[in-house]
Amino acid sequence: MKIAIEGCCHGALDTIYSSIADLEAKNNFRVDLLLICGDFQAIRNERDLQCMAVPEKYKRLGGFYKYYIGEKTAPILTLIIGGNHEASNYFWELFHGGWVAPNIYFLGYAGSVLVNGIRIAGASGIFKGYNFNKGYFERQPYSKDDLRSIYHIRESAIRQLSLLPPSSPSSSTTILLSHDWPLNITSYASPSNLNQLLRKKPYFKQEVSEGRLGSPPLMGLFQVLRPRWWFSAHLHVGFDVRVWWEDAPAGDDQAEMGQARSNKAEEKVANPDEIVIDDDEIESVPAQASTLTSVLTLNSQISSSTPAPVPVATPSPPALYPKSNPDEIILDDLDGDVAFDVAVPTPPLLPASESVYPPSESGWYTQFVALDKCLPQRKFLEVIDVDTPEFPSTPSSSTLAQPIPPPSSSSPTSSPETATSSASHPILTFDPYWLAITRAFHSNISFTHKQKPFPDEATAREMVSKELAWVKENIEGEGKLRVQDVQQFARTAPGPEIIPDGGVGGEGSRGGGRGGGERWVQPPAYSNPQTEAFCRMLMVPNFVNQGA
Repeated sequence: MKIAIEGCCHGALDTIYSSIADLEAKNNFRVDLLLICGDFQAIRNERDLQCMAVPEKYKRLGGFYKYYIGEKTAPILTLIIGGNHEASNYFWELFHGGWVAPNIYFLGYAGSVLVNGIRIAGASGIFKGYNFNKGYFERQPYSKDDLRSIYHIRESAIRQLSLLPPSSPSSSTTILLSHDWPLNITSYASPSNLNQLLRKKPYFKQEVSEGRLGSPPLMGLFQVLRPRWWFSAHLHVGFDVRVWWEDAPAGDDQAEMGQARSNKAEEKVANPDEIVIDDDEIESVPAQASTLTSVLTLNSQISSSTPAPVPVATPSPPALYPKSNPDEIILDDLDGDVAFDVAVPTPPLLPASESVYPPSESGWYTQFVALDKCLPQRKFLEVIDVDTPEFPSTPSSSTLAQPIPPPSSSSPTSSPETATSSASHPILTFDPYWLAITRAFHSNISFTHKQKPFPDEATAREMVSKELAWVKENIEGEGKLRVQDVQQFARTAPGPEIIPDGGVGGEGSRGGGRGGGERWVQPPAYSNPQTEAFCRMLMVPNFVNQGA
């Protein structure tokens, strides 16, 4: 099965599908599945824009609404997670996951599904230490603070994901999607790979040297689940590294083994017309802990722990740093290029403790890949081959290490007839383990500021084991039920306002919008039939839509 993975979407669905169509035509293969790592921006109408954390003048509808109202159809089964620039009201409707448009499935605030037997799990949002231990307290209409806090990942999501079966050579392939990077993932990179990253993003230098770049809870998941593939976005740069889950062979250096593929292509100088809407979400936290339990307690240590810095040579001359672009939206974004190498000593390796490196399993590793946002000459797209029993894949050199060229104007994306998935469509089913985890933890999820206590790990695993037996007994296919047999896409909010002259309200900047003032007010909360159906299937209360 060929899987395409994209970094930050920012509403550019047409461009993404067009780029995939170009790749298929040039390489004579078919992509079966698309994964998108956040900042999807599922904006249905102008009122959804009021539930997205971006400056007013950059609140644009984008192209998603055309897929929502049925004007276009996604040509490839597409799975998405949330980032930190989303229409949070819509994603909240589908807290447990669901179709945001035909053939486009949201994995939920945290979730896991199977595609032809391959486990694909996702963690939406980004890390902020001060909200990590809270419940999901935000309610519409959102305050200014709520617009940001609602996309901050919570401890409950990490705890649930940590209970999924870890990957190994003898288990099914697992792919994990996150918007944030795992904390200090750059410590596994070779010096040359790290130099390349810092050439593109020199502002990362301090966070990298102090081991502060990324999300602590996600590194906990990385160490516990050890997925075959891990894809991230958020930082708007391409980066990849291979992490081996065994002692390195004699004579090999773990850091040098970290360079999985050569990323030789350089980014262009920042586009003066591009909108940079990254965020101020790189939390100052201690260097990673070695177990998930200690990662989950980092919030209480943030103010009292100081990471030991790794010396990094100061680049020269400082004047070569790019000047800021007055037309960019910069929310503490770290976007920029430099024209020189940064001398960096070999980064320290994580301790080879039992919690980080499990018992030796021959040849097992996790391939971490971070992808850029969807812009010309950026590495925003990757294609991989994954073999499945139900859907054999022909080996090919389809991994893309070079930036994607601009899509051709003739690339077909606007109609259902141009579907690029193969004749044998992939099958999306529920993951029995995730259904069991959802049932086991349902009563522990809090919808107030105060998070309810969690059971200890041993108790939690016993709870999941008990619920897994329930799932296999009570849900068709022992829990591997086709998603479409339970959840069907349904429009809950209207599409955008149609202007009499044939245009669409809200295209362009917020300030240039036409029409009544109601379009610029947050919408009411909607109860989504897909969430209702999911809760009925698991026989659990629907806490998500109770106030709709």
